[in-house]
Amino acid sequence: MPWVLSVLGLVILLLAGDALVKGAVNLSLRLGVPALIVSLTIVAFGTSAPELLVSIKAVLDNAPGIALGNVVGSNTANILLVLGVPALLATMHTSECNTRKTFNMMIIASLLFIALAMRGVFDLWAGFILLGALAFVLFDMYRDSRKHRHACKGADVGDLDEPEGADPDMPGWRIAVFLVLGLVGLPLGAGLLVDNASIIARAYGVSDTVIGLTLVAIGTSMPELATTVMAALRRQADIALGNVIGSNLFNLLGIIGVASLVGPITVDPEFLRIDLWVMLGASLMLIPFVYLRRDITRLWGILLCAIYAGYMAAILL
Repeated sequence: MPWVLSVLGLVILLLAGDALVKGAVNLSLRLGVPALIVSLTIVAFGTSAPELLVSIKAVLDNAPGIALGNVVGSNTANILLVLGVPALLATMHTSECNTRKTFNMMIIASLLFIALAMRGVFDLWAGFILLGALAFVLFDMYRDSRKHRHACKGADVGDLDEPEGADPDMPGWRIAVFLVLGLVGLPLGAGLLVDNASIIARAYGVSDTVIGLTLVAIGTSMPELATTVMAALRRQADIALGNVIGSNLFNLLGIIGVASLVGPITVDPEFLRIDLWVMLGASLMLIPFVYLRRDITRLWGILLCAIYAGYMAAILL
């Protein structure tokens, strides 16, 4: 039964990811906001809901290894796996995307996260600092959104950037249905996948920390993977890359920030020795796509997936 429920969770994730992408790109068109900004907020935060739910539950269950491993492992998986797998299916034309500002924010957030982790525990103070940084990021995104709408005010609809596959005539209720289906379906599917995968893993005597870094991290990254695969197939590279960067930002600042208010999260020394630096190194691998405007080709997809497979092997062996 756990295997059947895991497959069912994966199917729900794929369908919900497609619904969320449809809703997000059409909402951006309706509001006159770039698809990139919508992906950095609604899509990114919606697909991070499973990580938030899992981390809070882990803290309440006194399993800090799952809470922290979930976030660190998910951020690593988001870049190496979530961008690598779609690139195997279709080249993502990220050279057309301008994500420098949000990428810089993600790197700063990663360094802040590592600095706080060196204290040995994420407590109330760490939570307030992380949530304060998240508030700044959200305000900056809101300001950019307003600037864009002001610049486009009075322009013809045809002059605005219209995401491919968007329907200018889609009624508001359909957009709302797509968004609700995506935001509800993603955590539901992830919950089925993670819970049953954890049952299977524990049957083999795997530790909480390893479960957090592997099965739970991969499971809670499935919404990002589902959303990014659908975005790549629809040639929505801005949704794909923006979703990953936005999700990583929210994972670092929002999820551990909120979870730290629920209870202290002790940091296993192994995180400081290896896993946090792997996460940072994976984040820096986005530099060619962000600053050099390279497309994520199939060759890049193979490289990213191979690095992630090697990391998983190092953890499990």
